[in-house]
Amino acid sequence: MTAQISRRTLLKVAGTTAGAVGIGAGAAAAPASAAGGAFAHPGLLHTTADLRRMAAQVKAGARPHTAGFARLTANRHSGSDWRANPQSVVTRGAGGPQNYGILYNDVHAAYQNGLRYHVSGDTAHADTAVAILNAWSAKLTAVEGGADRFLAAGLYGYQIANAAELVRDHDGFERDRFQEMLTGVFARLSEDFLRHHNGAVITNYWTNWDLCAMACVLATGVFCDDRARVERAVDYFQHGEGLGAVRKAIPVVHDDGLGEWLEAGRDQGHALLGVGLMGTFCEMAWNQGIDLYGYDDDRFLKGAQYVAKWTMGGKVAYTANTRAKGAVDGWSGSETASEAAAVDPNMTRPIWAMIANHYTRRRGLDAPYLTRVAARSAPEGGGGDYGPNSGGYDQLGFGTLAFTRDRATPAEAAAPPSAPGGTADMGSGSGTGSSAKRGGTSGSSGTSPSSSPSSSSSSAGAQGGRGADLAATGLSDLPAWTAVGGVAALAGGLLLLRRRDRSGGPSEE
Repeated sequence: MTAQISRRTLLKVAGTTAGAVGIGAGAAAAPASAAGGAFAHPGLLHTTADLRRMAAQVKAGARPHTAGFARLTANRHSGSDWRANPQSVVTRGAGGPQNYGILYNDVHAAYQNGLRYHVSGDTAHADTAVAILNAWSAKLTAVEGGADRFLAAGLYGYQIANAAELVRDHDGFERDRFQEMLTGVFARLSEDFLRHHNGAVITNYWTNWDLCAMACVLATGVFCDDRARVERAVDYFQHGEGLGAVRKAIPVVHDDGLGEWLEAGRDQGHALLGVGLMGTFCEMAWNQGIDLYGYDDDRFLKGAQYVAKWTMGGKVAYTANTRAKGAVDGWSGSETASEAAAVDPNMTRPIWAMIANHYTRRRGLDAPYLTRVAARSAPEGGGGDYGPNSGGYDQLGFGTLAFTRDRATPAEAAAPPSAPGGTADMGSGSGTGSSAKRGGTSGSSGTSPSSSPSSSSSSAGAQGGRGADLAATGLSDLPAWTAVGGVAALAGGLLLLRRRDRSGGPSEE
């Protein structure tokens, strides 16, 4: 596999030559092309091959798929009797009564019913998913509130796109109207955030803020067959100025081959959120033929291994990091994280199966910490299984069912991902070192990220710059991070999670 190719080649979605080598059914079967050959559909978190694999394994009674499916059917959101409660305006954060819980519950119900339909074949679940999505696209006009509105747009934007992708061709689905909502309500805010960061200095917002916005833009681009959006999202992952870009989120690779996760100096819950979001971003890109899992010599693998070891209670190195904060041309300050925060080894989120299966099954690499943490977390549930507040709904989940796969043959593992037209052009040279490193990851010194500005554009003007409202968020959701572990608070995990006085500056999510 080549070490690098140009971004132009990496991002070529259509027009590639036919007949290149695919991954194969045991690893990552080439996704079916969308009409016109632009993008693969379904092709966000799940391809046609993925969905057929789930159904076949459950029908055959195979484990652990049956255990994963049992988690899905036990979740109240997956029932075909779910009824949507659409709102015209969703609010998260300051600025009015917060009703965003209504949205994320309905989004997870749509996703779970869509997934359950593909596994069971029961069309009642598809009809329910369609009804939920149609109800929201007919009514929702805006996501508002404080800085948290950007979190709502990003998180629920990428999630609702994934739910819709599961039923995009089902009878009665109002796809055009849904696309208008996705682009005009969700992606508009996410693109604005990546461009303006709510009027804040670029490092004011932690990694997960960028990542949820990036996931929304990428998911919107794929669902709407919008090549420019996909390119902007991928470019930001590789070269963005904010902390969600891969070399900012994982600023140092230590000699032991583990990549330091920036938010490990903050707290465990938000570090898990960030790893889950980056994994989601990489998986959605992979299913369109773009290998970001392997980008920059498997940098994400090294970061995910670091967090897996740390979250299980292992000792990890941490380089002191000072972050500039505040508003552009306004209040400013800084904050330093000097060591990895304390952890609760019992805390978990449904993020590991997807990442572990990619690196160990698709790519045939050794990832011992990922393997262990994924086994400890299985079978993974979904929204509603990890606490009652929004933190328990930040991932769609059910990875044991969705991502458990057979180990690829050596030839399959060495092959690039298949692009939508049945080709391997897009992901063939994204800086992956996967095929050369069977048996483990190698260490390398941290490098400075590119200073290239993101090319993200916004369909609206700057949405923020409200002084103390830069990031007055997050504290109300802290119990959701600790609920699974059964602890009241993380002993050292609140190092950087504290609300500042409104007159002194913002707090941060």
